[in-house]
Parts: sequence; C-alpha cells; structure tokens
Amino acid sequence: MNILLLEDDVILSELIEEHLVELGYSVVTAFEGYEALDLIKEHKFDILLLDVGVPNLNGFELLSYLKEIDVNIPAIYITSLSSAKDVEKAFNIGCDDYIKKPFELKELEVRINYLTKMHNLDIKEYKFSNGFVYNFDLKALKSDSESYDLTQKEAQILEYFIKNSNRVVSLDELVSNIWDMDSAPTYATIRTYIKNLRKILGKDLLTTLKGVGYKFEI
Repeated sequence: MNILLLEDDVILSELIEEHLVELGYSVVTAFEGYEALDLIKEHKFDILLLDVGVPNLNGFELLSYLKEIDVNIPAIYITSLSSAKDVEKAFNIGCDDYIKKPFELKELEVRINYLTKMHNLDIKEYKFSNGFVYNFDLKALKSDSESYDLTQKEAQILEYFIKNSNRVVSLDELVSNIWDMDSAPTYATIRTYIKNLRKILGKDLLTTLKGVGYKFEI
C-alpha cells in the first residue's frame, strides 16, 4: 500500500516514515504543499497523511483542491490544530480522520488499519454475484469456465468501481483517480473500456445514470 506523508517537521516525518515502512507500507514524504500536489499528480497513493500547517499550500487547501478536481484518496489529518472549528473544517473539506498532535504511532497505525478496511484498500479478491472472481494481485478476471485478459486500464477501472461500490462515480472522477493529470483520455475512450467490461461481466452490475456517471452495485 502506498502512502503519501505531508509533514514539515523533519524529525516527526522520519519517525512516522520509519514506523510505517516497518509495518510494510511504501511511504513517500513531502515537506510542503505544492511538493505533495506534484507527487499526487505523478503517482498513485492509497492514503494521504496530511499536516495542516505546512508551507505554501497548506493541508486544508491541498485536500480542498483535490476534492474540487474529483481526486478521491482517503485522507487523515495529523495536526496540532485542536479546536472544534478546525476539526469541523477538516471533515467538511472531506477528510476521513483527524489526529491531534502529539499522538502515539500505535494510534496512527490503528487509524490507518481502520481506513484500509473501510475503503477496501487491502482487498485481494472480489467475488461477483454472477460467479465471476477478480484477483487484485494477478489482475485476473475469471468465471467458472473461462479466464479473461484485461488491459491495464480496464483492470484499474474495475478495481475503482469495486472499491467505490454503491455510489455514483463520474467520468471525471475516473480520469482524476486513474490517469495522470497530463494524460487524460477522451470520454469516448473511457466508455469503450466500460463497454468491454460489461461484455464480460454483464450489464446488470454497472448502472448508467445519464449525465451523472456509473454505479457499481453489490
């Protein structure tokens, strides 16, 4: 699992990074907001750990911008801001959790574990109601009688729908969370990928909401 850590306190950043690496996570660190934003544009992260009081683009501004462009990455604020108004602002922006400094590393570990389960970030295999099985590690989709080869983007789209089941996902959200910001495809291209998935899985699992997006229903 890939984690972005935005923390301008070098010592604390090193402590958190070392602890998470020992737990088996891949951690990329940033020390100011625009650096973090560039990393998010270039790489795919499963969780964001964001300090608020960082130089240039602060943690509130960073997550607000990501939400505006439909980048949907689970985020935990780790900050010394402790007032009720700050907590309220953080959750109104769209964070998933809020940890007040100082905190124990074990607390951070527990909250990451909870977020992982809540967003199905550690899912290895998904069984569809119609008998298909998708393996996340192998990127393999199988039925009782056949195995299907998915392209990289088809696999990424399917995984995103699985992890965001039972809610509407727009084409813009798919672009923001699957493609690099500088290499966005046309809507027609995305619809072709989805059409190919429907040919395999059937039409009933993925509902089209005209003018809104798609809903993968369990």
